[in-house]
Amino acid sequence: MPLHKYPPAIWKSLKLKEGIYTRLPAHYLKSLNDTEKPTPVHWRPHGLKYRLNPKTGQRERVQDVPVLPYFPPEADEGLWGGEGWISGFRYANNDKLTSRVRKLWRPQLFSRQLYSEILDNTFPIAVTMRTLDLIDAAYGFDFYILKTPQRDLCSKLGMELKRAMLMRLAKKDADLYPNDPEKREQIYNKYKVHFL
Repeated sequence: MPLHKYPPAIWKSLKLKEGIYTRLPAHYLKSLNDTEKPTPVHWRPHGLKYRLNPKTGQRERVQDVPVLPYFPPEADEGLWGGEGWISGFRYANNDKLTSRVRKLWRPQLFSRQLYSEILDNTFPIAVTMRTLDLIDAAYGFDFYILKTPQRDLCSKLGMELKRAMLMRLAKKDADLYPNDPEKREQIYNKYKVHFL
């Protein structure tokens, strides 16, 4: 006689389909089942399974081995753009005949004042050069925060800013530019794609 209604091996998959978990919002359930990997930052995927060896002309297998960064607690207080600490080895005195020593590579951080049009506030945030490039590519700080998925933000601060922006846009908050309703409407129209 079985002890359980369902075998323990499938409990995790059933957890989101029965009971209290089914009351969670659909977008949250979708984020739990998100199988997409974060955007590669510290490595470039080859995108090929095989390639020809230039010397021998033989077909050889190519491996995409991701370099996984470690995100320290300080990464949650800034916007590092997916960069993190990378642990590895280097040769002592740059000589391959010597022993290898452990090395930790950290991103270079800059403190910048970033202005949010939606929140109508300036925030002092620790950022990397990659983050500044991503902000420029997204045409502004607000667009960067709203367009970037959670797996690429890798920051508690980034997710709190995203939530605050989406809440203000969804509520059509009258505190946003209270003396200038025309500018308020202009901002809602500019960012409405992200909250509808």
